[in-house]
Amino acid sequence: MGSLEEARKRLEEARKVAVLTGAGISKPSGIPTFRDAEGLWKEFNPLEYATPEAYAKDPEKVWAWYAWRIAKVREARPNPAHQALAELERRVLERGGEFLLVTQNVDGLHARAGSRNLVELHGNILRARCEACGHRFPLPEAFTPPPSCPRCGHRARPDVVWFGEFLPEGAWERAVRAFSEADVALVIGTSAEVEPAASLGRIAYASGAYLVELNPEPTPLTPLAHLSLRMGAVEGMAVLLEGL
Repeated sequence: MGSLEEARKRLEEARKVAVLTGAGISKPSGIPTFRDAEGLWKEFNPLEYATPEAYAKDPEKVWAWYAWRIAKVREARPNPAHQALAELERRVLERGGEFLLVTQNVDGLHARAGSRNLVELHGNILRARCEACGHRFPLPEAFTPPPSCPRCGHRARPDVVWFGEFLPEGAWERAVRAFSEADVALVIGTSAEVEPAASLGRIAYASGAYLVELNPEPTPLTPLAHLSLRMGAVEGMAVLLEGL
């Protein structure tokens, strides 16, 4: 097991940094997680709300659930962990390095915090996608679900990846490249159970990266991590970046 001092030194010297975030980083912003003791999947069956089949069966029910979640996301603000990652990106790029932040979250908080080199693996809840022409568009502040496509007028669906669907084109390839080339990889606030994203930490480790995990509970990735901090994202990022 590595030390905090070693992790900080590695981060300070890294030319290539890759980061994976999950629902845990947005929990302090008031966004519910999915898989922990108070997660959304304890109350809602994902098969009824997050599959193409559920949407085909009852689009109004699915859209009502997403409208509730969208309202929560609009009320939320980026927290210090989001902001710390945006600052880390800025520092790495300033010294001529490479940085990629891959998130499983659909809340858009990383972009709002200032992250630029960003892959949203599972889409963005604040966008919709036309079922007919495929046009993606930001949802207005006030809308009546289901929204209509501004381009062709057809019904639109949430622009998120549901269970059983493919990731956005090129997103996975970009993520794999960053993690396989990283000097340091951070995995923050994710259960490391949802594939294919859960593989990214293993890819980084197998490729020789220094692997740091921040999560309150142990995960399947913990045995591989050079440093595993049993902390939430906000506290963990503050400790990790202290003095850098």
